[in-house]
Amino acid sequence: MKLLLLGGSGFLGGYVLAEAARRGHRTVALARSADAAAEVSARGAAPLAGDLDQPASLTALFTGAGCDALICLASLGFGHGPAIVSAAERAGLRRTVFMSTTAVATRLSPPTKRVRIAAEARITASELEWAILRPTMIYGAAGDRNMSRLLAVLTRSPVLPMPGGGQRLHQPVHVADVAAAVLAAAERPTAVRQTYNVAGPEPLPFVAVLRTCAAAVGSTARFITVPLAPVVMAAQVYERLSRQPRIKAEQVLRLGEDKAFPIHAAQSDLGFEPRTFADGILAEAMALGLAA
Repeated sequence: MKLLLLGGSGFLGGYVLAEAARRGHRTVALARSADAAAEVSARGAAPLAGDLDQPASLTALFTGAGCDALICLASLGFGHGPAIVSAAERAGLRRTVFMSTTAVATRLSPPTKRVRIAAEARITASELEWAILRPTMIYGAAGDRNMSRLLAVLTRSPVLPMPGGGQRLHQPVHVADVAAAVLAAAERPTAVRQTYNVAGPEPLPFVAVLRTCAAAVGSTARFITVPLAPVVMAAQVYERLSRQPRIKAEQVLRLGEDKAFPIHAAQSDLGFEPRTFADGILAEAMALGLAA
């Protein structure tokens, strides 16, 4: 199968390209810059110059790529979803896989939630042979923006604050397991017009996530419960003052809600069998040179 990939130069994109090659697929990856083109080329894809911020050009790009299926890893939260769907329809690129997020189920109301829900509605109303994947927090290697930072902090900090008490559930999923689910969704007829949660094998209290990370790097850090509200206020101030904040108030607020999702549909239709968090985070710690 020849695949057109959007988001191939990103964190997940590298794993999807590697998994596609392992399965014998050819890939063309949209690249908006010379650096992105070099990145996807190094990952084994043929770069296709293009920019999602120029929606009028997408139909011609998709048609000219001559692919059998479209895999969109680009965030639906940036508002590109409807234009991508329209271009795929006009190009006759029917088989499509879109990456969304379980964050659409949050009780909070960030602007990106509305954008993502609208994008999903456009996808599901289309005539495309679509599949939508909603991963939880993705981890597994440097660049995951969450666990790699936490592991590094645990190697040097004797005390770590735990906003909200640490009992809310989390279900992180390894990046390689997400990549396998993406390719299965592109390949399997059972995935057509289906939406799947893609998460770890079981939900864990946040304190269990922290302890598992600490064990992976040999940390004896103490976890201290702190109220959620002042941490949120501090994050809001930091977010306003920083040009590129490493953490946002919304992320802290989400520590106050469960992020646990059933995955039986993905297991049944996609053969999805995610690794345990203990195995995945130990492998990440080893890859980062931080393992005990």
